[in-house]
Amino acid sequence: MAYSIKNVQKVCDLAQDIFQDENKAREYLENQRWPQGPYCPHCGATENIRRLEGVSHRPGLFQCNECRGHFSVTVGTVFERSHVPLTKWLYACHLMSSSKKGISAHQLHRILRVTYKTAWFMCHRLREAMRDRGTDQMGGPDEPVQADETYFGTKDEFRGQSWATKKGHRNKMVVISLVSGGKARTFHAANSKAKTVEEIVKKHASKEAELHTDESPIYTGMGHDYAAHKTVNHSQEEWVGKDGQTVNACENYFSVFKRGMRGVFQHCSEKHLQRYLCEFDFRYNHRSALGFSDWERAAIALKGIAGKRLTYRRSNQGHPAEERPA
Repeated sequence: MAYSIKNVQKVCDLAQDIFQDENKAREYLENQRWPQGPYCPHCGATENIRRLEGVSHRPGLFQCNECRGHFSVTVGTVFERSHVPLTKWLYACHLMSSSKKGISAHQLHRILRVTYKTAWFMCHRLREAMRDRGTDQMGGPDEPVQADETYFGTKDEFRGQSWATKKGHRNKMVVISLVSGGKARTFHAANSKAKTVEEIVKKHASKEAELHTDESPIYTGMGHDYAAHKTVNHSQEEWVGKDGQTVNACENYFSVFKRGMRGVFQHCSEKHLQRYLCEFDFRYNHRSALGFSDWERAAIALKGIAGKRLTYRRSNQGHPAEERPA
């Protein structure tokens, strides 16, 4: 039996065999990663590949007759060389994809019965799978781009200091969000200076689009680069301007993000913030309002596991600020 999304959706609970049976889990993952059949992650060959089913071979092993290499469905993915059963990987992926505000590593550690360190690493690997590598610019002639910034938590350098010392935006982590066509891209920036924010907006927003922002002076000098620059004055409680300009989509995104970070994760160091933003971006861009179910969202996350190998050491290093990792 082929384990497609349609088959899985017939029973909408977490007691299904792909979460209980290792062979069924592997078969499901093979269908998600290789819908057209297996290909060799070593040489890229799509033909002359055979499944090794000998007594001495481990389940799910393939051989490429072009390069003579052996591989399984996890080779070349964030699951590679993991000793965690695939059933637990699929379970964790489903829980992270279906929880609107995320699920903490401590909660996964209790549910999956793995160590906290293992659960934490699993979460970072799955966030890497959720990361979008899209480089196309957002917006266009008929699609405005909303841009807004927010401040969250405390920068690592100010942790442990008195509350009076930590007060003010300069001590908080800066998050820049762009929303267009119902899709978001969000970035951790080193600071909220106009030059820093402008570099991010220019890189990701099409010059043919209208730019919608609030009245912050950060965006004052950006208007001449776009078809138009329209603002709303939040200090006057203006949320939608006379021409329809608004940054409400950005505000809605920030609302879900902050409630998740404060209520679920509670603590996030600055070096890991970008990975959490990628996770919230993924769920926002595949939310139910756009027609995605929990199962479809999890399946899309599984399609993103390839080519994103993540070691424990690298996961501890975090991502550079202002960038989406390549």
